[in-house]
This record gives sequence, C-alpha cells and structure tokens, in this order.
Amino acid sequence: MNNFNFYSPTKILFGKGEESNVGSEVARYTTKVLLVYGQSSIKKNGIYDSVIKSLKGSNIAVIELSGVQPNPRLSLVYEGIKLCKEQDVEFILAVGGGSVLDTAKAIAVGVPYSGDVWDFFLGKKALEKALPVGTILTLPGTGSEASNSCVISKEDENLKRGINSDVIRPVFSILNPEFMYTLPAYQTACGLFDAMSHVLERYFTRTKNADLTDRYCESTLRTFIKFAPIAINDPTNYEARAETTWASKLAHDGSLSCGRIADFGSHKIEHELSGLYDVTHGAGMAVIFPAWMKYMYKQDIPLFAKFAARVFDVEPNYENLEETALEGINRLQQFIKSIGLPTTLAELEVPTNEFERMAKSATSNDTKTVGEFLKMTSKDIIAIYELAK
Repeated sequence: MNNFNFYSPTKILFGKGEESNVGSEVARYTTKVLLVYGQSSIKKNGIYDSVIKSLKGSNIAVIELSGVQPNPRLSLVYEGIKLCKEQDVEFILAVGGGSVLDTAKAIAVGVPYSGDVWDFFLGKKALEKALPVGTILTLPGTGSEASNSCVISKEDENLKRGINSDVIRPVFSILNPEFMYTLPAYQTACGLFDAMSHVLERYFTRTKNADLTDRYCESTLRTFIKFAPIAINDPTNYEARAETTWASKLAHDGSLSCGRIADFGSHKIEHELSGLYDVTHGAGMAVIFPAWMKYMYKQDIPLFAKFAARVFDVEPNYENLEETALEGINRLQQFIKSIGLPTTLAELEVPTNEFERMAKSATSNDTKTVGEFLKMTSKDIIAIYELAK
C-alpha cells in the first residue's frame, strides 16, 4: 500500500426532503447565489420550487443561469463568470447532474481569475482558489458532488478537458434519491456506468497490497451490478435509487484511491468521443472500458482474474487464469448490454477514420502519455479504438 493523503470535506445531506435545508446551508456562506441548472426538468418535477422556497426562506437572493447541456459548454461557463462579476455573487449553487455541477465548478474557478478560465484546463495556470460551490444532485454518476474533478467542452475546437483540485470540492451536497425517479432509463444507465468506470479506473492498478481498498472497490461494483437494473426497471424504487446514489458518490470522492495509483487513461480516451461527437460520457465509457481491458489484461492476468472472481463470481481456472480474466471482461460487457448501453463504437455511430486524430489529441500531439496502468502512447490508444469498433 502506498502513502496517501485523503481529503473529503464535502458535507453530505442524504435522504428524503433534505433539499429543504439548502437555504440554511447557503446562509452559512452568503446572502446571494448564482443558481445553475439545465433545461426545464427541475421546474416540471417540482425541485426548482422547493429550492427557491428554501432559499427565500433564508433571505438568499437568487441570480439564475440555466441552459446547461450534456458535455457542458465553455460558452455557458463564460456567461456565468460574467454574471457573477456583474452581480457580486460569491457562491454557486448547482441543481442537476454532473454537467450542471461541472459548469458550476468551472464558473467558481473563473470568477476570481483575471484571465481566461480555459487556461486552467490547458494546464497553463495552477489552480489556487475558487468560489464555494453547493450542489443538489438530480442524476448520480459523475461523482462531481464530492469530487475534486471538473470536465468542460470547448465547443468551437471540439475539445473536452478536465481539471483536478481540492479547491473545487463542493462545500455541501444534497442527495435525495427521490430526485432520480423521473430519470429516463438510458440516462440512469449512462450515469451509473460512468460511476462504475470511476471504480474500475481505481481497481486496475499497478499498486500491490492494498487489499482493503480492493474490497471497497469490489463491493461498490457489486452494489451497482445488483441495484442498477432495479433502478432502471423500477425507477421509483427508493432503495435501489438510494444504494446507487450513495455508491456513485463513493466511487469518485477519493476514498477508493487510498493507498493506490489510479489510472483514468480510458476517461481521457473517451473524452475524445464526447468532444468530437457529443457522445454521452457514460455510454462512451461503456464502449471504451471493456476495449481497454481487452488491450491491457495481459499486463496483469492475476488482477483481471481476481476481478472476474470477486465481482462477477467467475469460478477461477487456476490452470488457465487467462481464461478467467477473459470471462470477467465478457461478463462486464454482458452486464453493460443488459442495462441498455452500447458496447461498440458502431452503435454510437462514431466513424472509424478519425482514430489517429483522436489519439494524437488525447496525447497532446504525442508529447504526453495517457494513463498509469500502462503509460499509453497514441499507438496504444489507436489499438483500443480498434478493439472498440
């Protein structure tokens, strides 16, 4: 097990009716917020009214910014930064899924900065401060409600880039599983596989002797495998929504990285799909991660066999662990199909003639490698795209 620093300061308010506390939570920091949300869904399902009532009850003035899209756009981030500076807003409240939360985080980063917020996403500027952010989650998956991560798309250049810093962890997050009831099945599946991929990126590591964290990862994956189909097929099942909402938070709050080096190479490979073709991230990960596994498993066959045995109950063949490892990959793909997600780039209608371009973009024109399990070059990434066809 490696040395590690674990920091997870986000206050979690979990369960039915917890949104009624948003006003008192915000009042700890400010009397004015920028409320960031997506389209009209939170107004149709009553979440908007509940949030506004609580904020007004605590005498919080509200400036609104709506219109967040999946694969959140930099142009709306610029708009939010401008609003905050004009209105002297010093707190961002995000109500929505991961795209809304990441938009809020990016705005929070940009307000104290005199330059272009995109500088942080290009690595030109070190992130040192941001406005505080609170969140009310309506779609579990990205883990942005407790993570130090934020991913934004620069639409005019078809780029999708992320930043990681503890200064952008939300100060509080409200998780009411009932808010997930109206999610379409496909959105639920995409979100939950995104969360699963956060666990998988941590599980497949070169670090040895971190068995407790292995077990945390395995039990979290098994929770998704058990409850995701229930949440998809019975969307108002509170227990299934509660289990998957909490598992999604644990998947990306940093606790499953303790004592080990995480990979996240497949995320960077998928970001090229989202950036170029506006693919839903969870669907992209459903295609890319099994392809990554097929390319990588020979690097550590016992680890992939352990995954098969402990997560999917594959009976180990100790005389041929490669067989066991491959069966684990097969069972993961079968699970992905069972929850209605694609497993090939063809299903996503992604053309096959841009692999070299995407691989060069992922590796910054071959100046960098991607990932930690294997430090991938553009050649490796092209091979993974080929396996995903």
